[in-house]
Amino acid sequence: MKTIHIACLSLVVMLSSCKNEPQEEQFSAAEIQEHSAALNQYFEEQFQVEVSESPMMQTRMGLKTDYGQWDDFSHTRFAKELEQARTRLDHLEKVDTAALNEETRLSYDLYRKQIEDEIADYDFRFYNYPINQMHGYHAELPSFLINMHRIDSVPDAKAYISRLVGMEKALEDIVEGLRLREQNGIIPPKFVFDRTLDASRNLIKGKPFQKSSESSVLLEDFQKKVNKLAISEDQKTGLIGEAEQALVAHVKPGYEHLIDFLENQQKRANDDAGAWKFPKGEEFYNKALKRITTTNMSAEEIHQLGLSEVARIHGEMEKIMEETGFDGSLQDFFDFMRKEERFYYPNNEQGKAAYLTEAKSIIDRMRVRLPELFNTLPKADVRVKAVEPFREKSAGKAFYQDPAIDGTRPGTYYVNLYDMNAMPKYEMEALAYHEGIPGHHMQIAIAQELDSIPEFRKFAFYTAYVEGWGLYSEYIPKEMGFYKDPYSDFGRLSMELWRSCRLVVDTGIHAKKWTRQEGIEFYKENTPAPESQCIKMVERHIVMPGQATAYKIGMNKILELREKAMNKLGDDFDMAAFHDVILKEGALPLNILERRVDKWIHSQI
Repeated sequence: MKTIHIACLSLVVMLSSCKNEPQEEQFSAAEIQEHSAALNQYFEEQFQVEVSESPMMQTRMGLKTDYGQWDDFSHTRFAKELEQARTRLDHLEKVDTAALNEETRLSYDLYRKQIEDEIADYDFRFYNYPINQMHGYHAELPSFLINMHRIDSVPDAKAYISRLVGMEKALEDIVEGLRLREQNGIIPPKFVFDRTLDASRNLIKGKPFQKSSESSVLLEDFQKKVNKLAISEDQKTGLIGEAEQALVAHVKPGYEHLIDFLENQQKRANDDAGAWKFPKGEEFYNKALKRITTTNMSAEEIHQLGLSEVARIHGEMEKIMEETGFDGSLQDFFDFMRKEERFYYPNNEQGKAAYLTEAKSIIDRMRVRLPELFNTLPKADVRVKAVEPFREKSAGKAFYQDPAIDGTRPGTYYVNLYDMNAMPKYEMEALAYHEGIPGHHMQIAIAQELDSIPEFRKFAFYTAYVEGWGLYSEYIPKEMGFYKDPYSDFGRLSMELWRSCRLVVDTGIHAKKWTRQEGIEFYKENTPAPESQCIKMVERHIVMPGQATAYKIGMNKILELREKAMNKLGDDFDMAAFHDVILKEGALPLNILERRVDKWIHSQI
């Protein structure tokens, strides 16, 4: 059960059925406590093994062990992980679940299914694009150094330099993995190469790679961090000199090797977009949908759900259009929302600063209102930050980075301000609620701060649950009286519409053999998004098969469960208590989440 360190295309696990159901044997309370404690100790030991094998995970958690090292990016790790998973499954098969308390039995079920899925997915270990425009290693490694590697002392600076040296080997291993994928019929489509090559070249521009008055991205970060240390100027100069040497001697050849490979592979790429082009592509995509949605919905069912949701939301948008007094069709209104200057900040530094200021204000206004609907609030803070220039051209519109579990780093809501025309004011509220609070920050930070579940569950990532909560969190504020401006409420609907279109286009590309352009046209015809965002989203679908289907499916399930609870409990329904049921077990597969909600409903009757 390997922790996902960098978001690429790794399949997210699901629990479709519980194995090893408890038998009729009788155990005393003391025996149950003893057996449960022993299994939880095993979970903790195995989690610590995971952490010990991942220097990057250690850093993400705020630890400084193995601080100068990278994870293992070689393809040989897959066989080791498979053997490790089989050993863990052997151990679990010896556990008598009848001797476990309810919470530990749930942990057992989750852990076992993760292990079984890891073993089952071994045959598809090369079915992803480690270098892609969304979360490719070429950008994630420097981003990790910039955002995760703190320099609080000289040894920390030395560890940073050690990681600069190690980037050469990491990139060599990544290139070898790309070569093996090609041998297995896995080559990214053409558009990926221009995006990733540009970003890779940008990382080796500026000082010390060239004679320049401007420092390169990594040197600038290192200088900034080192200059804050309370050490002599000579020490600072010496450390910066060591970093420059490492950048020239190791980072530059590492990226040049990657760039050479990508330029060569680009000649053999074509425009085929869907996973259907892979060997066993249909099997892979169907499995991806099961893992990501944690349901048994077929590609066709997901496609049809998307079409029906698009039609429903269009109807709600027409009501808002009438409320604003707009005279014309919905498509005319979309065009108006794209072009009207008052809905956009200027595409300059002042406009970007104004966006960040308002985004922070939206989160601050929500923060003081959270106790109205939530009993449990995260201790970790959340900050708003612009995506770094070196990756903003190809990165997504917005995303969230979790806090360090030890409190040394807050959660971060990233906004991409590369093109202000793609960041309309009317979507600001919904975007901040989704990525910040009450969305990803609340859900992820609360999970990490729980004392009631094993550590491995604090870091579990079931996409339909996590992204479903994010999209649900865009809706909750409307019930709290936010979105007072009808255009802002239109923005909320446009975000939900966006996620509904994802159901149609993802399945269209990967199951129905739509082209990239067909996907772009669907977004352009059915949403108010600018063409640049439609292109980015379709290209995201292509490199992350199935991932984008999780949002709407997860939101629909949470709303369905809430409606069930409200109908069953009537006046006794407590929204804050319901939210505790959703949030206080960590991330869960949707079918297990439904089981937990049903149990809570029964307990309240």
